[in-house]
Amino acid sequence: MSENKLFTSCQIGPVTLRNRTIRSAAFENMCYGNKPSQLLFDYHVSVAKGGIGMTTVAYASVNRSGVSFDGQLWMREAIIPNLKKLTDAIHAEGSKAAIQLGHCGNMTHFYTCGQLPVGASTGINIYSPTIARRLREKEIYALVKDFGRAVNLAREAGFDAVEIHAGHGYLISQFLSPYTNKRYDKFGGSLANRMLFMQLVIKEVMQAAGSDMAVVVKTNMYDGFKSGLQLEECLEVAKELERLGVHALVLTAGFVSKAPMVVMRGAMPIKTLAHYMNFWKFWWLKIAIRLFGRLMIPAVPFEEAYFLEDARKFRAALKLPLIYVGGLVARNKIDEVLDAGFVAVQMGRALVHAPDFVNKLQAGETRCNCKHSNYCIGRMYSLNMQCYHCTDDVPQKLRKEIEQAEKKGTSVHVIYKIEKQ
Repeated sequence: MSENKLFTSCQIGPVTLRNRTIRSAAFENMCYGNKPSQLLFDYHVSVAKGGIGMTTVAYASVNRSGVSFDGQLWMREAIIPNLKKLTDAIHAEGSKAAIQLGHCGNMTHFYTCGQLPVGASTGINIYSPTIARRLREKEIYALVKDFGRAVNLAREAGFDAVEIHAGHGYLISQFLSPYTNKRYDKFGGSLANRMLFMQLVIKEVMQAAGSDMAVVVKTNMYDGFKSGLQLEECLEVAKELERLGVHALVLTAGFVSKAPMVVMRGAMPIKTLAHYMNFWKFWWLKIAIRLFGRLMIPAVPFEEAYFLEDARKFRAALKLPLIYVGGLVARNKIDEVLDAGFVAVQMGRALVHAPDFVNKLQAGETRCNCKHSNYCIGRMYSLNMQCYHCTDDVPQKLRKEIEQAEKKGTSVHVIYKIEKQ
């Protein structure tokens, strides 16, 4: 095992990272008013100071219709000066800066995105819940241009790389998946047709990125349920992304509106999730979560490096650089992933718990002390993402739920069958 590989430099397109660690685009919810905040600045700079090779600002929408949270970035000229301050500070610490670009599709509401939500097809998203309408063809082409414009704004803001979100049931994923794409035009039907929107977006992105920005795509290995994309189709999607010339792929799985814990693993702290929801905005969802949360969000057992077995299949079939994400909290598993041929590793919850985790690894520590209660995720949808052990204001009525979840570790009550092949 090449134990020193983690702290060697690596290349992703035109960008050189000082080591093989990347802060994953885990949603921070630190951008209220859809613009950067001091909290966002402080967090990402702390991760850069903590030794990360590249830190990724999460889930920036390419236009207003793709905004699903009040605390989510919306790429526009007005926010570029503050983003530039952020990237300058990240670079001053020796780290590279990336930004994740995407569109939430049908996972939003009128009062958040300013219009009736749109998606690949007309339907009801019971996760939000909301009604969404089918995108018209001319709107699809306009959205493609929005992706290119967002890349140019990212360059203006000083980012070294963009990560295009094509997984987890957001808009590109909604076109790819037969579960959400019921179209009968050239954008629906066969996998080749369902890939067309993705192809148009990536071509536009690659042209905008030019020779000085890295383009990474986050893509599913499977959706996680029977009527969604399975592993073989996802491998074809990955091969097409390779053909289109992207610089690296981040391999993930799951569908936020159908199989959310496939993405994150463990059990959702239901009381915590409901507690932090705004009653006046989400009273119906808050009540539903309290009554039926365990059925709505079934648990999936957490294990370290939980995507690695399937990611190895993609590594064997592809030539382009692959970035691993999913359940990395210990040095031995990080080394195992790098030895399996992945160019770099992404981490999320480990860096929520300890922004300086990379420096600690370099100093000889072997494991992050994250207890996998998913408290950070339970509050992420309503407040900024924070670790339970880094928060002083947790109500006593929630502490019992979180502490029980920590004691269980990888043990959960409901085992969710993952459909992946």
